[in-house]
Amino acid sequence: MNMFCFQCQEAAQGKGCTKVGMCGKTADLAALQDLMIYSLKGISELGVKADEIGMDMEGLDRFIIEGLFMTITNANFDKERFFEKIKEALKLRDELKAQLIEKGVELEELADAATFTVNSKDEIVYKASSEKVGVLATENEDIRSLRELITYGLKGMAAYAEHADNLGYYDPEIGKFIRKALAATLDDSLTLDDLVALTLETGKYGVDTMALLDKANTSTYGNPEITEVNIGVRNNPAILISGHDLKDLEELLEQTKGTGVDVYTHGEMLPAHYYPAFKKYDHFVGNYGNAWWKQKEEFEKFNGPILFTTNCIVPPKESYADRVYTTGSSGYPGFRHIPDRVDGQSKDFSEIIEDAKRLPSPTEIETGKIVGGFAHNQVFELADQIVEAVETGVIKKFFVMAGCDGRHKTRNYYTDFAKALPKDTVILTAGCAKYKYNKLNLGDINGIPRVLDAGQCNDSYSLALIALKLKEIFGLEDLNELPIAYNIAWYEQKAVIVLLALLYLGVKDIHLGPTLPAFLSPNVAKVLVENFGIGTISNVEDDIEMFMNA
Repeated sequence: MNMFCFQCQEAAQGKGCTKVGMCGKTADLAALQDLMIYSLKGISELGVKADEIGMDMEGLDRFIIEGLFMTITNANFDKERFFEKIKEALKLRDELKAQLIEKGVELEELADAATFTVNSKDEIVYKASSEKVGVLATENEDIRSLRELITYGLKGMAAYAEHADNLGYYDPEIGKFIRKALAATLDDSLTLDDLVALTLETGKYGVDTMALLDKANTSTYGNPEITEVNIGVRNNPAILISGHDLKDLEELLEQTKGTGVDVYTHGEMLPAHYYPAFKKYDHFVGNYGNAWWKQKEEFEKFNGPILFTTNCIVPPKESYADRVYTTGSSGYPGFRHIPDRVDGQSKDFSEIIEDAKRLPSPTEIETGKIVGGFAHNQVFELADQIVEAVETGVIKKFFVMAGCDGRHKTRNYYTDFAKALPKDTVILTAGCAKYKYNKLNLGDINGIPRVLDAGQCNDSYSLALIALKLKEIFGLEDLNELPIAYNIAWYEQKAVIVLLALLYLGVKDIHLGPTLPAFLSPNVAKVLVENFGIGTISNVEDDIEMFMNA
């Protein structure tokens, strides 16, 4: 076995990738990512010691958050970036150790992650492949399962924290918890009960992080509002921006003003159109294509350059690989990378803009409009209308169908499910799962669209706020008394933190699909089933009957 990774829904045979990742990462890249996480755990263990004496950890928090984000599925395939990041991690670790020793802090009981050394790229790969570094270093499958569940939740949390930080919103308590939780995954004294408690605490901080990002986005760009988004094209040269980072989009739009270059969104960047601040850009044309997994065929037809601001990269075809750029935590060998901001200045997008000017305009692949913008503030404005529809029986049930899309044919279940839902039901969605049904003509109920798109995957927080508001309006004691069912598709680690956040908020009977995570051991899965009613999907007809009668 050259590697072992089971962090995403596509884990080979539902167990784990052992030769090459289904995402496209190689065994040596997987080893580097294992070592990246291992080094971050070592730094975090030292960071916990630093917390005890009140040292400032802000810079270290940002380093840890970026390092976690880089290891999310489909985020970064660039081995050189990981080599450099790991060397920087070891340098930071040794500097922190020296500072702690100088202050008289005892470090004798540290785990290996805070003490190992590397001298070359070859030795880095060797260390990363050793028994002490990878997922399987934890022999007990239940302890391993919970440690990985926590770690993957932290990766998702880090992604959202980085987006908030890019907009100037930072919460030291979130960074402090990330360090505490990472360090805890090295602690062999913790019991299963301890780790279950830490898992729910991870959910609590997941809620806090999504709330922070919601505040960052809405304070900077306004509250999302109902918006029709064009899915056709114009005849100008253009840039396609993918991923999640709104700050990158803002700076790209500013720098493309007056250049004759249009900007289109792709995938999870679609909800940017819902924010009032972006509506002032007349060259911000619309959304091109669908969810991340269709990019090979769609990027080829776009003709212009593509910018990845975060994860969702699929190893490209040669036909368009030379016009793909990355920035932030994303990366891929051969893609040009746009460096981070320096001293508060904007990123420099001039190269990709000049590239766009030389290339043909996009080939149209569809026409029409799609509607979104139903984040919590907008839905609150519709509250009276929604409550009346529920009280009069016009709306029988809401279905939360948030999460991720993916390439497995089994995911067509979600399209079929949406089509088969009774006409007196409404879908609440966020994340790229929406692409399974957001272009269907499902109609409306008394003017309320039957698909209410709250935004990106992090905007699942909006769906939680909507549920909490309805609970308050209807005077209920428990969220689970609401006429809301949860049929959620997952793919990667941001979906994990959304799940843990919902569990922390007390939501029960969530159904996950198309499969349960491979990293859940039978015993851990049993705990989730017995305590929270976690389930999976079966077939459309039986599942709708089950949900409607619940």
